[in-house]
Amino acid sequence: MSIHCKPRPSRSSAAMVDSASCSCAVLLVVLILLGSVREYSSLPTEAPVKGDHFLTRPCDEIYVVGEGETLHTISDKCGDPYIVEQNPHIHDPDDVFPGLVIKITPSRS
Repeated sequence: MSIHCKPRPSRSSAAMVDSASCSCAVLLVVLILLGSVREYSSLPTEAPVKGDHFLTRPCDEIYVVGEGETLHTISDKCGDPYIVEQNPHIHDPDDVFPGLVIKITPSRS
């Protein structure tokens, strides 16, 4: 009867495994950092649009609220006094924020 046992790893092989594991962890951290730096540097560097850009924007049926706009200014610009009635998701007319999508009926001038 013969019993085959795996040889026990020596201390030097355990140290090599620890060293390889540590090296892999460091390499993984470096790759993650490089990926995030590349992603951050590829973001557009254009300044946000400010000023009267939104005053000249057309009044389409689907409208995205811009910075500084209120339902009153949109209503005046587009000639639609019934914005709140056409948008049941607007519960408070004072709670309008940039990026809010609303439906308007543009005036036919």
